Amino acid sequence: MIARNTICLWFDGTALDAATFYARTFPDSAVTAVHHAPADFPSGRQGDVLTVDFTVAGIPCIGLNGGPAFRHSEAFSFQIATEDQAETDRLWEAIVGNGGEESACGWCRDKWGLSWQITPRVLSEAVTSKDPAVARRAFEAMMTMRRIDVARIEAAVRG
Repeated sequence: MIARNTICLWFDGTALDAATFYARTFPDSAVTAVHHAPADFPSGRQGDVLTVDFTVAGIPCIGLNGGPAFRHSEAFSFQIATEDQAETDRLWEAIVGNGGEESACGWCRDKWGLSWQITPRVLSEAVTSKDPAVARRAFEAMMTMRRIDVARIEAAVRG
């Protein structure tokens, strides 16, 4: 069954590689179908992988091998909620250690150019706290980080 709303991500011939990596890395993720081009197209030949159906943390996606015309930007990102420092570290290292790069405030970019926010739940809860002092301390702590440090966020919450 085709989902009513599916995220389409543009790749330059690497959709299957990316989808396979995401399926290996994130829980509740899988490659569900690979579709080959029925004819030549601007960035490929008949028989090449044209699209890949996959899920990332339960979100349906299609990877389109559309060629080099468009690149990903931080204007779109996946935000993955993590339970603890170990899960945060595992996902961060998987992305950055596989040719990705670090950014600020829990953001990183994978080698295909997609942006990820690896966000411990404790951070999300703290920066949305009804106590403005807690929210401010947590936010200010986060602003000094690349990978989120759960212990430092918890210390900021305590004051």
